[in-house]
Parts: sequence; C-alpha cells; structure tokens
Amino acid sequence: MIRIGLLGCGRIGQVHAKTLRGMDTARIVAVSDFFPDAAAALAKTCGADVRTTDDIIASDDIDAVIVGTPTDTHFDIIKAAAQSGKAIFCEKPVDMSADNIRTLIDIVNGANVAFFTAFNRRFDPNFANVQKRIVAGEIGSVEIVTILSRDPSPPPISYIKSSGGIFRDMMIHDFDMARFLLGEDPISLFAVGSALVDPAIGEAGDVDTAAVTLTTASGKICTISNSRRATYGYDQRIEVHGSGGMLRAANVLENTVDIANANGFQAAPTLNFFLERYEAAYAIEMQTFVAHLHDKTVAIPTIEDGLRAQVMADAAAKSLETGQPVTL
Repeated sequence: MIRIGLLGCGRIGQVHAKTLRGMDTARIVAVSDFFPDAAAALAKTCGADVRTTDDIIASDDIDAVIVGTPTDTHFDIIKAAAQSGKAIFCEKPVDMSADNIRTLIDIVNGANVAFFTAFNRRFDPNFANVQKRIVAGEIGSVEIVTILSRDPSPPPISYIKSSGGIFRDMMIHDFDMARFLLGEDPISLFAVGSALVDPAIGEAGDVDTAAVTLTTASGKICTISNSRRATYGYDQRIEVHGSGGMLRAANVLENTVDIANANGFQAAPTLNFFLERYEAAYAIEMQTFVAHLHDKTVAIPTIEDGLRAQVMADAAAKSLETGQPVTL
C-alpha cells in the first residue's frame, strides 16, 4: 500500500483524490491546502488527516506526495520532499525557471526518489494508441506531426498575468506531446503569435493565438497551433503522417450519435471542458504513478521531461519576441 500526502485540494487535487479512492494499492493519508475548508472537505471524502505541508513532507507514514499547489511553491516543496525521501508526483510546470528545474534534477537524482511530471495527455487512450502504433511501425518513419489545441474561451486576465504565458501554460502540454510522437527531440523552433481573442491579453503581455514549428535533427517536422477560443468546444486533435501512412486522433464528442436531415449530417458537440475531455487520462496517469512505485520498470514522464518541455516553452517565447528561429 502506497501512502500518499496530497498537497493542494483544488480542482486537480480533487480529480486525483477521486482516482486514488478507487485504488487498492494506494491511499491518501493526509491532505493540506492554503484554504482550511478545502482541505477539511477533501479529507472527509478520503478518510484522511488534515496536516500542514511541512508535516506531510516530514511524516514517516507518507511514502509519496502529490504536488498540486501553485507553481511558485513547487521548488521548495520538491526540494524538501526529495530530501525527505518521498516519491513525487508534480503537476506541470515543474517550475517557471529552467535553471531551477536543473537544480531540482540534481536534488531528485541525488535523493534517488521517483519523480513524475504530470503530462496527462500522454495517458489519453487515443493519443497513447497513436504513439503505440507509431512505435509498432504501422505508418513507417514519421515525417510530420500536427497538433491542434484550442480552449473554448480564455481564462481570466488575472490568471494570464501569472501564468507565464501561453507557451508555458498551455502549449507546454503540446511540446511534450511533440516529443512523445516524434520519437526524438527537436533541435530548432520558430514561433508566431497574436492577441486576437481579447485585447486585454495582449495588454497583459501575452498572446492568445499562437503557432510553433519544430524541426528535429533527422528533419522531422511538427507544427503546433493554440488558441484561447474555440466556439465549438474543447478542440484537441493530433495527426501523424509517415512514410507508410497516417494516424490521427479526432476530438472526443459528447456522444457518438449523428443526425441526418435536409441540412446534412450533424454530429454532437465536442466535450467542453478539459476535466471531462481528459478524465480517463487523469485516472490512468495516477494509476501509472502508483504502478511505478511498485515496479520501477513501468515508464513515467520524468523531471527531465519536465525540463525539456520548459526549455521549449522558453525558446518559443524568445522566438516570438525576436521574430527569429531558436536553436534548442
């Protein structure tokens, strides 16, 4: 039985708690949150204690921690947890600073603890199926990957101001997905972006519409497009073209029923919220983390994967600012 301390009882903490309540190989022992009422409410559903973050990290009855707190708290929590010998499951980004992540890599590796960077989209059944079939050689050698990610509407401006920007907040998932599907790391990147959805986003120093082109050493290409607006719902699609064919994963719809009438064929809308769209992925990633703690041969996205995605996000911001390609 893996004994877990949950740090952060907000939306994502509640998602992970729901998964863990259904598992017989792990359980939540204690929770903490800046808001006492949130901690008390989640603790009640889990049969867990409410403790401070420091107490959870220092506790001998905790084997692993889930870090679902604001990003600016991650560095100190990860450092303390690693030094206390705790396995770590950390929501992205690991830290807004690539140099800080490098420091944490040394600490985590020195402590020899497991570290899982929560790139949940790797565990989406459809995306994972595409990657598995690429590796199996079904479409030959990968030549070009296309990733589309569009939110139904932008977040509040207050969030935009503290998010690190669209590349570090939103596209960072797609940077990891690009590496996952390409099978090799990009060596160059070029980004463009505009504030087309909400002028206030531009005034806050960010963009809401962006595209990036990645190129690998072998010449493989990946294009990523992001938008903070999609009038038709949460848009999440990938396409991988290879020398022997093409694989693609379409949007997940509210249902699979089509209607045909004088207006033609019409399908159901896409799922409209990321927690619904990636419900299965969130569950599978937590199950995979626990499985890794029981069996180290179970592959997970590591802290090094977190660093590589952060470096790509930083490079995209630099490319947008300078109007020039950036070497990775």
